[in-house]
Amino acid sequence: MTIPIAERMTRIGTETAFAVSQEAGILARQGKKIYPFHLGDMNILTPANVMEAAIEAMKKGKTGYCPTAGIPELREAVAKDVGASHHLPLTAENVSIQPGGKPTIGKFIMAAMNPGDKVLYPNPGYPIYESQIEFHGGAGLPYGYKEGRSGFILDMEAIRKGLMAGVKILIYNNYQNPTGASSPKEEMEELARLAVENDLFVLADEAYFDIRYGGEPLSIVSFPGMADRTVILYTFSKKFAMTGWRLGAAIGPARFIENISKINVNDESCSNHFIQYGALAGLQGSSDGPDFIMATLKERRDVLVELLNSIPGIRCFQPEATFYVFPNVTAAMRRKGVPDVEEFRKLCLEETGVSFCTRRHFGRPLPGETEQYVRFAYSGIDVSQIKEGMAKLAAFLK
Repeated sequence: MTIPIAERMTRIGTETAFAVSQEAGILARQGKKIYPFHLGDMNILTPANVMEAAIEAMKKGKTGYCPTAGIPELREAVAKDVGASHHLPLTAENVSIQPGGKPTIGKFIMAAMNPGDKVLYPNPGYPIYESQIEFHGGAGLPYGYKEGRSGFILDMEAIRKGLMAGVKILIYNNYQNPTGASSPKEEMEELARLAVENDLFVLADEAYFDIRYGGEPLSIVSFPGMADRTVILYTFSKKFAMTGWRLGAAIGPARFIENISKINVNDESCSNHFIQYGALAGLQGSSDGPDFIMATLKERRDVLVELLNSIPGIRCFQPEATFYVFPNVTAAMRRKGVPDVEEFRKLCLEETGVSFCTRRHFGRPLPGETEQYVRFAYSGIDVSQIKEGMAKLAAFLK
């Protein structure tokens, strides 16, 4: 028989960073030393109090179903945590626990977007935005970033152009993957003003809200008029090094969050029961785990940025947040006589074992792009390996 495949499946994308991981894995099995900068995974151990609480919950029989929106204690703890950091009067009714941060993207789009609705989303950006918008029949309008004096800044001209086209939804990822961009207060304030004036519903992807190396993090939801029109994507993956545990939350207006939880019933019934007690311990405990995680990441960032900037043809900002850098490699490619950034990536991988992603893994390139960028994730590689890998890359590119 001919196996039927629904037409909508032609519109769904993927996270191609995993394809890079597969390429690197093949070379590793052939005996090549790989320096893994491609995935935003973490090789830092989950804090002990989180692991112990999850194990204790299993021993107490928390291995069955739990409430669809999450255990009440965790919903209340998340509401307290985010309410304090965002200066919002949140309750458990504003929180729906999710099996990771990523599910909030698709569920937000399913619950907020009608087929044909126009959605502004960042590009380069997390590729699942583009995938889910198109899969559910929306019209994605990308906006990009520009190089500023000390980091990447929003292309406000592209955002305003999208608003003129009748956009209804804005996806905004401050502390951004892949660029590491952090909006200053003035930039975020202007974006919030445009959202209110144009009556936009907003998904604030704050997966890296707690991965900031100095100062207080800032959220668009904290600006006037934004609390009732914004859903926050929250995840435990980064702040507690729980990437493989798959736990996060959608946080926003109670009526909308109720609809998110309806999708929970249809998709997975509930998030993993005993893991939620581990996350609860993380929020309520006095572990120094998060401080250790941040100190480890900061050391890696500082070493990586310094070494990248020492390589002729590479220019790299030092990000204030996330665990990514997005260096400009245009001149390095020109020096090697390689015109295509994917060809450049594969050549570096084969010759040096240094494995990274390119701008093309984060959305379709926009018209008029001339500069070439790659992304290095430093969450899953130790300082000694960063130094060794960068030495090999530098020797190859010189």
